[in-house]
Amino acid sequence: MKDLFEIRWHGRGGQGAKTAALLFGEIAAASGKYIQAFPEYGPERMGAPIQSFNRISSEPITLHCGVENPDVVLVLDSSLMDTVDVIKGLFEKGSLIVNTTDEPAVIKKNLGFKGNVFTLDASKISLETIGREMPNTPMMGALVRVIKFLDLKEVLEKARIKLQEKFRHKPEVIEGNVKAIERAYRETE
Repeated sequence: MKDLFEIRWHGRGGQGAKTAALLFGEIAAASGKYIQAFPEYGPERMGAPIQSFNRISSEPITLHCGVENPDVVLVLDSSLMDTVDVIKGLFEKGSLIVNTTDEPAVIKKNLGFKGNVFTLDASKISLETIGREMPNTPMMGALVRVIKFLDLKEVLEKARIKLQEKFRHKPEVIEGNVKAIERAYRETE
């Protein structure tokens, strides 16, 4: 892992981009990393485009501003690519992860992006594991696969612990999200 690794999440209000960034940050922190996790959005409303961010480092993070040049960008809703410049500032050697049924080559061509593109049907995964369309945790599984510096087994353990804090009376939600993370990790191409 480089000294400071930056991530930008693109989603729509209600899809869980903020929640995923915060959960991912908590998991990375529990793994001994220094983290920042924060959202950026205007008037909060369902369906409006939002962004969330993570910074991860082995050293304390003293930077306190938006992420301008992310190493990884995640897109929870591929329709955002029609109106939002999701690759803005993304390093040419960076990675783009998109919730779509399209192949990576199609996304690369459509965006004119020369870096790494990974796709998965996070919506389908969430429907089949969680029982509703909530692509955030599957996208987190894809992120873990792409970045390669967090151990999947450890991520799943930490995710289960964090999800139990919020959903202790809904074990099916906990298990569904853990399964979604693991399945997305395996299915990311």
